[in-house]
Amino acid sequence: MRRKYGIAGVLLSAMLTLAACGGGGGGTGGNPLDTTSAAPTGSASAAGGKAVVGSFDFDESVLLASIYAQALEAKGVQVEEKPRIGSREAVYDQVKGGGLTIVPEYNGNLLAFIDLKATAATTDEVNTALKEKLPAELEVLDSSPAEDKDSLSISKDTQTKQSLNSIEDLAKVSKTMTVGGPPEFKKRWEARFKEVYGLEFKEWKPTGPTTADAIKDGSIQVGNVFTTDPKMTANNLVPLQDTKNIFPAQNVTPLLHKASANDTIRTTLNGISAKLTTESLLEMMQKISVNKDEPATVAKEWLTTNGLG
Repeated sequence: MRRKYGIAGVLLSAMLTLAACGGGGGGTGGNPLDTTSAAPTGSASAAGGKAVVGSFDFDESVLLASIYAQALEAKGVQVEEKPRIGSREAVYDQVKGGGLTIVPEYNGNLLAFIDLKATAATTDEVNTALKEKLPAELEVLDSSPAEDKDSLSISKDTQTKQSLNSIEDLAKVSKTMTVGGPPEFKKRWEARFKEVYGLEFKEWKPTGPTTADAIKDGSIQVGNVFTTDPKMTANNLVPLQDTKNIFPAQNVTPLLHKASANDTIRTTLNGISAKLTTESLLEMMQKISVNKDEPATVAKEWLTTNGLG
């Protein structure tokens, strides 16, 4: 028995001597007894870990999520994409619970979702309020200049016939009109429209992604269309002026599950936000909507052009 312990002691002494010769874990000769040595350069854990990137169920969100995912992959992050999950009600809970690491959000709508009484309007006001209201599990990163605002839009023909230029003007005729938008549109906005502008519509229709087309064909007279939707121009639609700022700033802003993110993820996404503009977003959406290009392809082109891919 003593002989066995003696050999073990000699071996252990030799190993410790080798470890000392290798230094404190730096370079290529790290401590052979240290099981926490850094992963090899280029591995996912060394470069930035893992991220699950989700998106809402519409093309622009899928595009933005693809931009995030491809940029993170270029930094060595292992990325899983979960596109077209659904509405904010579904996506928010998944980020909060850690099922999603990242989702591209719109700061104003996110604030309205978590605080029904929010009155912040500008980008700075909205982001200040968000940081106060978000639960501890969540964080928002830098907002981009790119903004995709909600609007109440009508056809050019309706504007001419009814002399409508603002949402205030719409109040005079709203009771004769059918309004359309996403399935959750009525629940989110009916009371607020009545409170701020005195709007009461004849009927609410869940027109979803077909809202712009529904305005054009007359099945609805007014609809919730995003300002970067290429169909706004293609269908000759007019966004009514929001003189009372019922729709807050809607800057594209990454929403993160705080514990699942790291510096690589945060730095990469902030770099994207710094270069993303409303004009570039509209240009990309035209490629998807008009040219029928795939969101992932358009995302890759934008990243390459901006030195991020």
